Amino acid sequence: MTRFPPPRCAAGFIFALEIEADPFAARVRDATTLRGPVLSFHEGTIAGRRVTWVVSGAGIVAAGRAATALLEGHAPALLVSAGFAGGLDPALARGAVVLATGTVRGGAPRFPLARIAALLPAASTDVDIATVDSIVATTAAKRDLRAATGAAIVDMETHAVAAAAAAAKIPCASVRIVSDAAGDELPADIARLVTPQSAFRRAGAALAAIGRKPAAAGTLWRLWEHAVVDGRTLAATLERLVAALPEE
Repeated sequence: MTRFPPPRCAAGFIFALEIEADPFAARVRDATTLRGPVLSFHEGTIAGRRVTWVVSGAGIVAAGRAATALLEGHAPALLVSAGFAGGLDPALARGAVVLATGTVRGGAPRFPLARIAALLPAASTDVDIATVDSIVATTAAKRDLRAATGAAIVDMETHAVAAAAAAAKIPCASVRIVSDAAGDELPADIARLVTPQSAFRRAGAALAAIGRKPAAAGTLWRLWEHAVVDGRTLAATLERLVAALPEE
């Protein structure tokens, strides 16, 4: 069985996308980067505490690989699945901060998540996050997933991060911003913009989508504007979380 060293940083964060991670990274001081053949791991100080983070890429396989590598190489006291999520509960507004207390996935066990509401009392809590294999884009699909799982939000990574944390006997938390509410429809091309690829190719995918459907330009622009705002909200929330973590 893999033996993990004692914690050497307060928290480790798994982000799927650069747009989720970059505003957080901008708040970190004295950052260093260890570049590997697949992933780059970062360490630095925020709120006076040492933290580490990685951008895993979208999806459960990528997130699980990144979480395991971060745990083995950086030994955080707390692992955090951080980023955007789709809303399934109609009561959750776009832009809401949600701290899930459990993660579910079809055919897999439910993993409890660390209850950190006392550290971030303004966030929505006591809900589950469902992890799926592809973006849930339509209101009908969101409604069906909520009925099947009871989850309030959905992403493509948290269950894998929680599984890695459970194997290492490290607490895992989820901090998510609702990027699209339960009643929001996402364009079909949005899935192409979160696949593991270069920024240049993602830009090409966006331009291709606009070329096929010029009316999509406004929708994609609004999604980008929301993502910028949501990234800042996420970064501020994570900084508050780190500042509130108990001393080791």
